Amino acid sequence: MMKEIIIVSDDRPGMVAEIAEALAAVHVNIESLDVETIGGSKVAALTVDRYDDALRGLARTRFQAISEDALVLQLADKPGELARITRRLKDARIDVRSVRILRRESGTGIIAVATDRNRDARELLGDVLVSWPR
Repeated sequence: MMKEIIIVSDDRPGMVAEIAEALAAVHVNIESLDVETIGGSKVAALTVDRYDDALRGLARTRFQAISEDALVLQLADKPGELARITRRLKDARIDVRSVRILRRESGTGIIAVATDRNRDARELLGDVLVSWPR
C-alpha cells in the first residue's frame, strides 16, 4: 500500500502553491494530489516519490500533515457523530487504531481514522469519506 500524506489547512488562496513550493524546496516530486474544500477548510491528499523527505519539508511549514494510512472523514460537528461512526466500524469488526480530530468549524468536523482494515472501512464509510490511502 502506498503511503499518503494528508494536509489540512484553512481554505485560502495559495495553499496548493505553498505545498508544491515546500516539496520542491526538498526536491520531492508530487505523484498525485487531490484537494477538497470542506466548509472553511481545505484537505489535500498526496503521494510523493520521496515520502520521508516530503514529511521533513512539510514540517518546516505551518501545515498539519498526517502521515499514516488513514481515512479522512467529514462529520457533522455535533454530539454522537464520532460514536455513530466508530459503532459502525465496531459492528463490522474493524479495529480502530487511531482517531485524530483535524478540524472543527462551521458545523463540520474533519477526522482521520486509521483501522486494521482500511479497505473495508473505506467501503463501510463511503458516505462520509473525503480521502483514503491508496
